Amino acid sequence: MTNTILCAIDMNRPKTERKVLEWAARLAKMEDAQLDVITVVPDYGSAVVGAFFSDDHTAKAKEHARELLHDFVAEVVGPEVNAKVRHIVGVGTAYHEILSLAEKDGADMIVLGAHRPDLSDYLLGPNAARVVRHSNCCVFVVR
Repeated sequence: MTNTILCAIDMNRPKTERKVLEWAARLAKMEDAQLDVITVVPDYGSAVVGAFFSDDHTAKAKEHARELLHDFVAEVVGPEVNAKVRHIVGVGTAYHEILSLAEKDGADMIVLGAHRPDLSDYLLGPNAARVVRHSNCCVFVVR
């Protein structure tokens, strides 16, 4: 039995991520499971890039991502389902945040997308492979 499904969404790719969220919502409905949706923003305060951004840039990026995520989920699954979804914005590396949240919250399944990686990839591609390899729960990969 599946109690919680964690769906990872890259808000930089709303057109391709729509299909990922639709699959996650369908699976959650079939299993009568809680649907959690996560997106991850980079850590703008890290030592490598921190000097190029203001101190509150990460907080602003996180809030903006939360708004985009909430609106995107409402558009794809409808406002009634969206009201029951937990919207989560992680900060850091995508695969690490996804795996950490899945472990912490006891997710039974992770749903994420995969495609050919390119330079603009943040959430998918190599991150999907890492999630599949290191996850302690089932992973459903949408192409």
